Amino acid sequence: MGQGIDRIRGQIVLVRVGQGFDIHRFSDNPERRLILGGCLFEGRGLEGHSDADVPAHAAADALLGAAGLGDLGTHFPDTDPQWKDANSLELLRHVVSLLTADGWQIGNVDCAIVCEAPKLAPRRAEMEANLSVAASGAAITVKGRRAEGLGALGRREGIACWAVAVITKDA
Repeated sequence: MGQGIDRIRGQIVLVRVGQGFDIHRFSDNPERRLILGGCLFEGRGLEGHSDADVPAHAAADALLGAAGLGDLGTHFPDTDPQWKDANSLELLRHVVSLLTADGWQIGNVDCAIVCEAPKLAPRRAEMEANLSVAASGAAITVKGRRAEGLGALGRREGIACWAVAVITKDA
């Protein structure tokens, strides 16, 4: 978590940056659905207590970190049955409400999803729209990256996402 002070339009504004990360392995359960950025994709779903939407989790984690409000596990523990199969866009909405209640505004969130499959580019705009709506209209961008066959992600064992968030608050 970083913090800076800037002058924007003559006002002093706090600027904070947070990073988020999420990773889930593919499930052998044929009933698990593959959801990324609120979009249903063809293919094996991901293991997780919630719907395992990695970009939604990473974005929420980055926002929580930027605001100094802990992490996803603190707010949505996988030991709590109320979060079983939860819609991760709803989790992101809740995180955004925590930030806005504390006076923070989201500048943007940038997500880098790493997977060999599925192909993300055809659904990127839809994922960005879903995530941004869940973030009260704040810009959330999505990029797809391949692991080029390296490691667990390259062997198609799961999907990971890194996110960076910028938030601001009047001082």
